[in-house]
Amino acid sequence: MPKPTIRVENLTQHYGVRPVLRDINLDIYAGELVAVIGPNGMGKTTLLAAIGGVHSPQKGSVTIAGLKRRSSPAAELEIRRKSVYLPDTAFLPRTMTAREFWISVGKIYEIDYDRLFDHIERLVALFELEQVVDSPISSGSAGQQKKVALSAALITDTPILLLDEPLSGGLDASGILALRKVLQRLVADRHATIVLTAPVPELVEQLASRVVVLRAGSIVADGTVEQLIARSGRGRSLADALELLFFPKTADHVADYFQDTRRFQDTSR
Repeated sequence: MPKPTIRVENLTQHYGVRPVLRDINLDIYAGELVAVIGPNGMGKTTLLAAIGGVHSPQKGSVTIAGLKRRSSPAAELEIRRKSVYLPDTAFLPRTMTAREFWISVGKIYEIDYDRLFDHIERLVALFELEQVVDSPISSGSAGQQKKVALSAALITDTPILLLDEPLSGGLDASGILALRKVLQRLVADRHATIVLTAPVPELVEQLASRVVVLRAGSIVADGTVEQLIARSGRGRSLADALELLFFPKTADHVADYFQDTRRFQDTSR
């Protein structure tokens, strides 16, 4: 068996007295696109931030490319050369232009200037940013700023991408389509390792090679979309499978929600 590109062992994180992640164990291999999904507040962002080095594990460890996160400055620097972490709400220097920002990111990652300038032009065309690339980032819409942040992650050319909710945040339909196809090509052509979070299963059903489901800070499922659908027994889609396996009360809650409406309609006749 090949060694995992990312290994999470017995990871526990908590904020104050409330545990957010509980003894998470997860191996992710080169060439995998893993989607972490689950309800809000279940630990998706915390898990990705721990893998990305933002959080220091309170228990357990994270290893990337054979190097343990936060074990030494040299190891951490080497990890950061090989990976990029993009939070859901990324820092953007609002007074800089997108082009200036991307150039500064490329310099940090020691990208050759000729390649960097060529890559910028391809990103502008990919995300249709021609009208805003040389304007202050703050002048763009929320969706355009999301595209600027995504482009900053892509411009690093790192083989490991850690993306927190890259398909949300005001991204339009063309941006979602472009990003999905780019991520698929990075995995297929360059054997990249990608971990992303998503709020809804429909966004990742045809994108992810693996789906990790978090609930109450624990992994409750880990497999391909096909495996999760088969496990549900009756589901036709990933959303169906998740409802049947992990969120069976949702349909009941919807029915309960409309009970008062029906009673009101009956009494008003």
